[in-house]
Amino acid sequence: MSRKKDGDTSRRDFLKLAGTAAPTAVAAAAIGTTAAEAATPDVSDDRMKDTAHTRAYFDSARF
Repeated sequence: MSRKKDGDTSRRDFLKLAGTAAPTAVAAAAIGTTAAEAATPDVSDDRMKDTAHTRAYFDSARF
């Protein structure tokens, strides 16, 4: 295998750089955002709500 020159870049070098640069960019973007606040759930009723999703689940769970 031949030695590479000082100015040459290879595909492997590019992938190494891309693998370290992407998480750094994501971390920098996340630092600049504000914190999200969760909505308080309605706990007035302890039972599950009767929705189309719950009906579909119960229909698929029948034997």
